[in-house]
Amino acid sequence: MSVEIMIVDDEGAIAELVEVYLKSEGYRVHKCFTVAQALACVQAHPVNLAILDVMLPDGDGFTLCQKLRESGHLFPILMLTAKVEDMDKITGLTLGADDYITKPFNPLELTARVKTQLRRYTRYNSAGGAEPVQELDIRGLQISKATHKCVLFGQEVALTPLEFNILWYLCAHQGQVVSSEELFEAVWGEKFMDSNNTVMSHIARLREKLHENSKKPKFIKTVWGVGYTVV
Repeated sequence: MSVEIMIVDDEGAIAELVEVYLKSEGYRVHKCFTVAQALACVQAHPVNLAILDVMLPDGDGFTLCQKLRESGHLFPILMLTAKVEDMDKITGLTLGADDYITKPFNPLELTARVKTQLRRYTRYNSAGGAEPVQELDIRGLQISKATHKCVLFGQEVALTPLEFNILWYLCAHQGQVVSSEELFEAVWGEKFMDSNNTVMSHIARLREKLHENSKKPKFIKTVWGVGYTVV
């Protein structure tokens, strides 16, 4: 059965570029240029994944994403945006998006992210219910629960058991903002105290081992006053 992907972007050149790359992978592509066309498309076709631009002539991608989720559509949604502010990205993720990519973008990276989201969605919705996920791959960061190994761009990263469990929990909840309290209680199995700086110090060490830029981290991002997210 063919995989059907909906692209919603009012810039025809971008929609056609994405279409070329996705079709080369064997996907069937539906191009839409407005919110109205997108809503009609999901009614007419069994869409398996959607790529939504933020700026649209009759609305915005955030609102469209929210409408799709409220209508019961569970397929992966990737936000395609020219906005680079963290709050814009977090807004999309909060409304139900699974990933985002910022313009200008590399079509090969977009295709790779599409494949990752489809694998995750297919695995979760396979016959017999959700299977326990044992491996995660997020833009070159690969972690295996079975072997407790972490590999970053082909190089193994030595993590302590606690560091691995923190990273696994955050990656397994990719796109969600995880509070320090939730993270501490899930990994340490103890009650979180407001004055506890343990999570912060472990996140800092994890970032060092992942060679993260403290001002512009690629994987683990801080949502001030809320917690952490892997996007």
